[in-house]
Amino acid sequence: MSLSDIRQSADDRMGKSIESLKANLGKIRTGRAHAGILDHVLVEYYGSPVPVSQVASVSVIDARTLSVQVWEKTMAQAVDRAIRESDLGLNPISMGDNIRVPMPALTEERRRDLTKVVRGEGEDSKIAIRNLRREANETLKKLLKDKELSEDDERRGQDEIQKLTDRYVADIEKLVTQKEAEIMTV
Repeated sequence: MSLSDIRQSADDRMGKSIESLKANLGKIRTGRAHAGILDHVLVEYYGSPVPVSQVASVSVIDARTLSVQVWEKTMAQAVDRAIRESDLGLNPISMGDNIRVPMPALTEERRRDLTKVVRGEGEDSKIAIRNLRREANETLKKLLKDKELSEDDERRGQDEIQKLTDRYVADIEKLVTQKEAEIMTV
């Protein structure tokens, strides 16, 4: 394994950590309607739990209302129940095969709680990035020990991995700050 392979592997894996953070932050609701908020809600569909997006189309009507258009009329009640029982605190309104989901306004206390959740997600991602840095550095040290890498190359590799880590940690900070600002705006 070469220095560039180690760097590329660390870069790819750190990038996946950022994507995971973005997905997790997208699930945290801000009081504004967006179609992705129902992505993790599972509906019982002929005995199998499936995401709402596989049995209905979800669209945004306005800033505080989602529309869920069920493809099979028989599934409307199951989709309604799944949204109601989810941990999102939503109260859908059924109208035949169309379900309206109004987004309740967030209280100040709930907004503060959500910012703590966002910070926790950010911290988890930073820990993941640091663990990837440690793994890459251990690989470099192993190559040095096995005489496959010179000390200068090992040092250069550690510096590159550290710069990579710093860049991704800064990206995490930026994402967390943006999400906190989004949550705290009324």
